[in-house]
Amino acid sequence: MAKVVRVRYEKGVLKPLDRLELREGEEVLVEIREDIIGFARYLRSLAKPGEEPSIILSRERERFG
Repeated sequence: MAKVVRVRYEKGVLKPLDRLELREGEEVLVEIREDIIGFARYLRSLAKPGEEPSIILSRERERFG
């Protein structure tokens, strides 16, 4: 079964915003995707006036390998 569930990260724990149909103790795989709007705002906060987005992305790629 595959399902997309929104969660909130609080105090080191991912908390689902919707009800999950899981049995107690059941394990699942979690794929984390960052909100694209949030990511765009983050990149904008790193930009110097007039700086191209591709330069920011290249700098971040180098930083995180």
